[in-house]
Amino acid sequence: MSSEELLDGVAREVVVCVKCRLWKSRKNAVPGAGNPEGRVLLIGEAPGQSEDIEGKPFVGAAGRLLDNLLSDIGLSRANVFITNVVKCRPPRNRDPQPNEIDTCTPYLNRQIAILQPKFIVTLGRHSTAYVFSKAGLPFQSITQTHGKIHETRLWGMDITIFPTFHPAATLYSAKYKGQLAIDFQKMRNELLKRGLVPSSVQ
Repeated sequence: MSSEELLDGVAREVVVCVKCRLWKSRKNAVPGAGNPEGRVLLIGEAPGQSEDIEGKPFVGAAGRLLDNLLSDIGLSRANVFITNVVKCRPPRNRDPQPNEIDTCTPYLNRQIAILQPKFIVTLGRHSTAYVFSKAGLPFQSITQTHGKIHETRLWGMDITIFPTFHPAATLYSAKYKGQLAIDFQKMRNELLKRGLVPSSVQ
C-alpha cells in the first residue's frame, strides 16, 4: 500500500475514535493533512474551534499565520504534512490532559512510521514535550528550547527535531510572533542544508 493509502487508513480510524472522552464534545476529529510523501512533518497540540468544525488542521487564525510563515520560506501545505498530538478538540480549547495524550498518540506514532519524516517541527510545548520524551531529550520550556536543532534517532529513523512556538500562542504577542518568524527562517536554512526544500523554491 502507498503512504497515502496507509495514512487514509489511520484517518478513517481517527474520525470514528471513541477511546477517550474528547469524542463526546467534538464535531469532527482532525487526523491531519498534507503531502503523504513529504519528509517535513509539523506537529501541533490539538484542534481548535475552526478545526473542529472543518475537520482539518490549522484552518483558523493560527492556521492562516502558519500558511504565511510557510510561504515566507518558500513552502506550502503541499510540501509538508501537518497533524496534532491530540486529534480532537479539548473543550474550550483547554490543554490536552496526560491521559488524552497517552490515548491518542498511538495514531501520531503510526503516522510518523508511515511518513518516515526527516525533519519534525514541533509547534508549542505539548508537541515538543511529547516528541522530546520519545527521543529521551530533556525539556523544560518552549522559550528555552525553540529554534534549536536536535539530531536524534527516533522510531528507528535518523530525524531532526526543530521546536518552535505554536502559532496560536503568538497571535497576540508581537515578541513571540517575531521569534516565530525568525525560527522559520532558521528552519528554512536547515531544510536547505538537508535538501528538503523543493528545488523550485530554492
